[in-house]
Amino acid sequence: MEKHANFLVVGSGIAGLSFALRAAARGTVTIITKRAAEESSTNYAQGGIATVWSGEDSFESHIEDTHLAGAGICHEDTVELVVRNAPDCIRELIDWGVRFSRNKGEKDFDLGREGGHSQRRIFHAKDLTGREVEQALLARARENKKIRIFENHVAINLITRQKIESFDPSVADEVIGIYALDQDTGSVHTFTADATILATGGAGKVYLYTSNPDIATGDGIALAWRAGATIANMEFVQFHPTCLFHPHAKSFLISEAVRGEGAILVNREGKRFMVGQHPMAELAPRDIVARAIDTELKRTGADCVYLDITAKGAKFIKDRFPNIYKTCLSFGIDMTKAGLPVVPAAHYLCGGVRTNLWGETDVPRLFAIGECACTGLHGANRLASNSLLEALVFSDRALTRAVEAYKGRSPKKLAVPRWDSGKAQDSDEAVVVTQNWDELRRLMWNYVGIVRSEKRLSRALDRIELLKREIAEYYWNFKLTGDLLELRNLCTVAELIVRCAMQRKESRGLHTTIDYPHLDEENWRRDTTLRRRRI
Repeated sequence: MEKHANFLVVGSGIAGLSFALRAAARGTVTIITKRAAEESSTNYAQGGIATVWSGEDSFESHIEDTHLAGAGICHEDTVELVVRNAPDCIRELIDWGVRFSRNKGEKDFDLGREGGHSQRRIFHAKDLTGREVEQALLARARENKKIRIFENHVAINLITRQKIESFDPSVADEVIGIYALDQDTGSVHTFTADATILATGGAGKVYLYTSNPDIATGDGIALAWRAGATIANMEFVQFHPTCLFHPHAKSFLISEAVRGEGAILVNREGKRFMVGQHPMAELAPRDIVARAIDTELKRTGADCVYLDITAKGAKFIKDRFPNIYKTCLSFGIDMTKAGLPVVPAAHYLCGGVRTNLWGETDVPRLFAIGECACTGLHGANRLASNSLLEALVFSDRALTRAVEAYKGRSPKKLAVPRWDSGKAQDSDEAVVVTQNWDELRRLMWNYVGIVRSEKRLSRALDRIELLKREIAEYYWNFKLTGDLLELRNLCTVAELIVRCAMQRKESRGLHTTIDYPHLDEENWRRDTTLRRRRI
């Protein structure tokens, strides 16, 4: 089956849905998503969206906070663009039906504060902001006749002109569409478009411990890499300081907003340890808090530290954090009476597919927006609640450029070949996938975690190369499954993280290495980039 639309969107979080809703006024839109449409990283975002709104705040303050968190390598033009467009994005979300929390009995919005922010500027919907945004946008998308959503479709590879016409690297390339596996039937479908937009989210599942949902397997980054796009800053993996430590909690995040409302971090002896680590103590940027917790755990040998907000009182806690309170209570933990056991976990990828200020990659007709993109906003460490904002701003920018450059000007008509499974057979060794998945995530956690070394990175790369060969053999010999495609993408992302980390000979932001413990402003106040040689 081949289906064509003006715009093809891969992913159904805030980036993909906001693009689709705007694009539907300019043409037809196809969305493919590998699970149910509401299953996105956006749906699990608790904190909110950073926006200058109060008269006590200013664009200059938000810009400065972003640069400070980004440790010197945020792109000035990107930060300026995103921060100044933020209020309009909030207004648009409100028009789309998103209900942000307001002060009780007042018309004003209840603006929160999070780590790294000098002012209260976080729009939120209690502690379920992402779910509120996802539900509002998805409801509008489902009602729009110009938008078609294909659920349970996993992207396999981007279709490029070069691979169809010639393997000669001198041939001008462009993306024509995508091959996708229909997980309900096992068949592979062909989707083509005037412009293809990757909005696939992050890659937290490359690590053993993560706050991300199971879908966060770096698909868009791996797809773009195989198509020849430049990848940047993959070494900057943000570990959220406070993921609930409980054997049955899986990946439940304790929002940054809890610290924003006055929670303190204490060790197993009940002693506060962030004072003296940073002037903002518990409200320091995430990389600093995560490293401090990691150091405390290594120093004491404890399994976790504790996030204590009991001083705020039960009524405030239950009203401000109803979902966190209810979820923790289901695990037998009452946050109104005791500190929450927490540990750092992989949370957000600041690197990704490099784009310009319009969301364009360096492969024509291919855009990347949201967490899978590297726009230059986050630098070496993302400021809390800037992620959903970035997705909104760049989905709008990407649409503007896609319409200008490609809408109604389909790629030169090519006979796109149907997917050929060759002699691939049903697998009788699915254990290979589960074993390699587990091994990859463990080696990334142990060797490429919060604190790194040259030796650990080298060992990680050696093992990744072995896994790549095993996965490639499995990929070519057996019929495709969603699990296999995700593992293939995770292995690619793992390699990109390690190779970027090996390049950067300094410690900056989220990248800390014991071999180069200091900043190197002369040589490394810049992005790290990787470009695959086209063959």
